[in-house]
Amino acid sequence: MEHEKSHHSIKIDEIVKLFNTSFDGLTQNEANKRLDIYGKNSLKEKEDSKIAIFFRQFNNILVYVLVIASLISLFTHKYIDFSAIIFLIIVNGVIGFIQEIKALSSIKALKKMTESKTHVLRDKKTVYIPSEKIVPGDVAIFSEGSVVTADVRLSDSSSLMVDESSITGESLPVIKDHLADVLEEALPYELKNTLLAGTTIVKGRAKGIVTKTADNTYFASIAEEKEKSPTTPLTKAIENFSKRYMSLLLVLFCIIGIIGFLQGRSWVDLAYILIAELVSALPAGLPIVVTTVLVVGAIALSRKKTLVRHLPSVQTLGSATVIASDKTGTITEGKLIVQEWFSDDIEKLKLISALCNDAESYSGDPIDVALNNWIKNAEDIRKRHKRVKSYPFDVNQRYMATVNELNSEKYFFIKGAFESLKEMAINDKENIKQFEEKVFQLSQKGLRILAFGMKKFDNNEKLSCEIIGVIGFLDPAKPHVRQAVIEAQKAGIKILMLTGDFPATAKAIATDVNIFKENDDILTGKEIDQMDDTTLYNELKKTSVLARILPDHKSRIVKVLQQNKQIVAVSGDGVNDVPALRAADLGIAMGSGTEAAKSVSKMIITDSNLKVIVDAIRNGRIISQNIRKVIYYLISTGIQEITLISLAIFMKLPLPLTPLQILWINIVTDGVLDKTFPFAKEERNLMHDKPKKSTRQFFDLKQIINIISFGLISGLFIFELFKHLLRNFNYEISLTITFTCVVFMQWANGIQAQKEYEPFFKNIKNSLKINPYIYFAVVLGILLQIFAVYVATDIFSSIRIPINLWLYPIIMFLVAFFIVEIRKWIFLLFRRKK
Repeated sequence: MEHEKSHHSIKIDEIVKLFNTSFDGLTQNEANKRLDIYGKNSLKEKEDSKIAIFFRQFNNILVYVLVIASLISLFTHKYIDFSAIIFLIIVNGVIGFIQEIKALSSIKALKKMTESKTHVLRDKKTVYIPSEKIVPGDVAIFSEGSVVTADVRLSDSSSLMVDESSITGESLPVIKDHLADVLEEALPYELKNTLLAGTTIVKGRAKGIVTKTADNTYFASIAEEKEKSPTTPLTKAIENFSKRYMSLLLVLFCIIGIIGFLQGRSWVDLAYILIAELVSALPAGLPIVVTTVLVVGAIALSRKKTLVRHLPSVQTLGSATVIASDKTGTITEGKLIVQEWFSDDIEKLKLISALCNDAESYSGDPIDVALNNWIKNAEDIRKRHKRVKSYPFDVNQRYMATVNELNSEKYFFIKGAFESLKEMAINDKENIKQFEEKVFQLSQKGLRILAFGMKKFDNNEKLSCEIIGVIGFLDPAKPHVRQAVIEAQKAGIKILMLTGDFPATAKAIATDVNIFKENDDILTGKEIDQMDDTTLYNELKKTSVLARILPDHKSRIVKVLQQNKQIVAVSGDGVNDVPALRAADLGIAMGSGTEAAKSVSKMIITDSNLKVIVDAIRNGRIISQNIRKVIYYLISTGIQEITLISLAIFMKLPLPLTPLQILWINIVTDGVLDKTFPFAKEERNLMHDKPKKSTRQFFDLKQIINIISFGLISGLFIFELFKHLLRNFNYEISLTITFTCVVFMQWANGIQAQKEYEPFFKNIKNSLKINPYIYFAVVLGILLQIFAVYVATDIFSSIRIPINLWLYPIIMFLVAFFIVEIRKWIFLLFRRKK
């Protein structure tokens, strides 16, 4: 069933006939049939087949190097080497394939948890369904904050305004009207009677017939490629390091090639040498391990009320330097309570509060609900005193009133702004002055204040009353928010409260939760409008509260902070938060928020609480720390192998490791151990650390010292052992022992890598518990190494060494272990002295 007509140019009744539907919507059975015909309402992402994913494992420089090595083996009639290299390439590819499939499955599951939903009519009832199940002919219903996920011809609308910036680039919302006549040749931005997929309802409500879904929408026609994710701190750091690392390797390989040539080595030997160096140097497992760390972290976050929509944002969490948080619903409860009251007659004040009140079963206007909660028996009071007349809330006069029966007489009850009630008050001047002083005191505390009055009802057109009391209302801070703010501040993260509320109210809440401190400034939207970006940034340094601000102000604040190299996390839940959420390094939407906010966010927290965000940042830092540890491990072990092989070449010695052995080492040590790094627990309280710049997050001076110190020192030790072995044993035994010693040394390094700062023996219990999986990996590695030494001897150029010679690998394990342990103690003592 295809409909190629311009749906915007024909009458809505014709649309109904064209799609064989009705204004009451489709039946569920019909919707299911159409879903089979049209498919799911989602853009078809480029999804690689499992075969493509499998072959992708072989599309990297390490495999190319190994293929060259296998061809050299074939050319030189080393058929066992050729077969073994090909076999290990396939094994490595299978391991990578399994890991990637698991990661993709986890990512799909996380996406499922954050899918958007839409209200539609099915079987004449309003149901809330996943947007991907919408079909042509459905009647969709929209309200403020709804995201439009299909092209819809409007059948009804009221005060409808739509943000079409994702389609047209126009920043201002456009007015839509279901009664508008639109020409057939109209351009997309002229479709006044149509909602386009990818747009957002800013104001009003609407209902309409779905005309196009999925790849048939206008949005799909212009979305040729998926929007690229912003460069994360991890990507920046790895790119920065890779350039330097590859430059160093290039120089080193040139030197080794020249020395080998001058030594008169054959081209086959030289090729084998360079291949051995390359295989050693390349941390081939790093990309898949980093992805695994991120996936494991995202799953852990989902258990802690944080759903990840954009996987790289998991790591960005740990790098955040600023949290720009909405006030209502994130820092505060989002519901008012009676905080303070003043009256000479509390019973009368409660009577007015109960009778001049439209709340029903604790739902209704927030002020009325707060009064109900304060009084407890408000509904019983209303039942006893029948309402005779009511005066709905007047926006201009700023009050509401009722007339109720009390002791067989009619009384007039009123509540509203103090200034409004003061004009009709019959109180004496002294009493009014007393109320004025109290109102001023309450306003200084940032409370929202209402006055309450009553008198006998006289049916006089001119209303009057006696003011009985005033009540101050507060949207209180959520439990644990203050502690979360303090924790974030200790971590060097600046917290900004962004709100449309009045400065005094915002200041009161911010002070209560420790965001606003003595000497801090408050900025308002009007003041921001008067500043250029440089002035604004300088003001933001000493500002913690931004009040009376608009959506444009929020997004500008985010961009100004980013221009000054801050990594900004923004929380929000409404349509007004969308520009800031979209601009932020990390947009965090509330689970109770609008679909518009969720659709542009990288994360969704199901519990709208600042504490959850701070806890997520802690988890983000643990994830970043684990990525940092695996980078250290993979690169330091590579440098150890490079050092060993390079020294052997310089000293005109035979190769201490064959390319096949190096490949086995990468599978047995790196390949087994690095898969456990994602499960390492927090080593220490990472929320006591200050945020690091993206380029230093993973490769600061300390990390480089750690990598080089282990790589060079352990490389020197194993080289000296190799020389000793050559003096005392034949080459085959020396090669086997060296091969096994390197494996043992890298296991020791892997165990030590679980803790970057604290020495292993400073807290042995913690060292053993921080990541128990590492020890299971070592046991598996031992079994595999025994197989290589005693079973696959022809393949790995090894011989079955006697048991007593296993003393060498054990000693070298301890040597490597204490190389790292001593370094940690030196750093610890240096830190204490500093």
